[in-house]
Amino acid sequence: MPFCQVHCPLANNIPDWLKLTAEGRLEEAYEVSQATNNMPEICGRICPQDRLCEGNCVIEKGFESVSIGAVEKFITDTAWERGWVKPPRAKRELGLSVGIIGGGPAGLAAAEELRRKGYAVDVYDRHDRIGGLLIYGIPNFKLEKHLIERRTRLLADGGVRFHPGFEVGRDMSFAELRARHAALLVATGVYKARDIELPGVRLPNVHAALDYLIASNRKGLGDAVPAFDSGELDAAGKRVVVIGGGDTAMDCVRTAVRQGALSVQCLYRRDRANMPGSLREVSHAEEEGVEFVWLAAPDAFVGRAKLRAVRAQRIHLGVADASGRQTPQLIDGSQFELRADIAIKALGFDPEDLPALFGAPELTVTRWGTVRIDHATKMTGLDGVFAAGDIVRGASLVVWAIRDGRDAAESIHRHLQARPARVAAAAE
Repeated sequence: MPFCQVHCPLANNIPDWLKLTAEGRLEEAYEVSQATNNMPEICGRICPQDRLCEGNCVIEKGFESVSIGAVEKFITDTAWERGWVKPPRAKRELGLSVGIIGGGPAGLAAAEELRRKGYAVDVYDRHDRIGGLLIYGIPNFKLEKHLIERRTRLLADGGVRFHPGFEVGRDMSFAELRARHAALLVATGVYKARDIELPGVRLPNVHAALDYLIASNRKGLGDAVPAFDSGELDAAGKRVVVIGGGDTAMDCVRTAVRQGALSVQCLYRRDRANMPGSLREVSHAEEEGVEFVWLAAPDAFVGRAKLRAVRAQRIHLGVADASGRQTPQLIDGSQFELRADIAIKALGFDPEDLPALFGAPELTVTRWGTVRIDHATKMTGLDGVFAAGDIVRGASLVVWAIRDGRDAAESIHRHLQARPARVAAAAE
């Protein structure tokens, strides 16, 4: 049983394309790889293989022996170089259009699948570039931005229409979008940064992780970024403290290293074994000089006109909670300070209030704020309106967003193809 395939959200046929690659049959390897994955060149770079395919390989030893991600990257990079990657082409046009709100991985995967099936596809995104967090959230040293732009151009060449800088509720109402398209897919992702209410949290040098990463990525893309140019969001020559233990925190600490920070420390309330992020990313950060301060939680941000230090308190891990993870407990009298010129809060993301943003109170959400769907069909409580990706499952991995987008496209297709039968039944 191929455990690597079982633990891949896309169920990629890894053993077959590894074998084909070893035999030098790269075009066939690419065909097998792209059959289940709309963005293999991206997943090969940013998937946490140590937690997924490689980490579950029966001969894997400390992510050293079977470099599945590197092979996947090599296969697809070769395919692009040799012209094997083609735009999506429909065998026949179906005369129906689907609108997709959100140009991140879930929206792009759904757009490609729907276009192949013969639908006219329009992708609406509020940012000035298509790609979502692939463009603005993930640092360039992990994911080169020209790869997303190249993939977007490929979809455009296949007939997908992109509408950047488009806000639902401002440029067109949610009701008007529903009327324009036979079906609608909500794939906005989650962008609302979780915050922490502590003394000094509003000091000028305390920033949300996404603000910091977006500034760095925009600068790399050649945009004018006043907050970066002024030094506010530039870590060069500064002491940086990042709070959090997920992949976003790892992106922040490694970005700060590349910007020339004087020192970079990562403050996390649990220990290394309980980190939610990729252990491979932690290892890379340590190799690059990042200091991890385990079992410590922020207590206050210290300073007057600007940040001077982060005051923290030691943690003891108690009994396990319902998730199986040990519960952090503060140790009285254990406060200490970390000198800091910049503090970055990488505490995770929550959904924005979509019913309010869209002016669509009829779009129901869960108690967590995620869009409520029928998980068997991906449809919301509104007929013909579907949802996929992080806006449904919460902040998660790119590979899961791609899987959700593919599944949603299939559900939309089944729904629209059954529509004439439903209309006929209603007429009877």
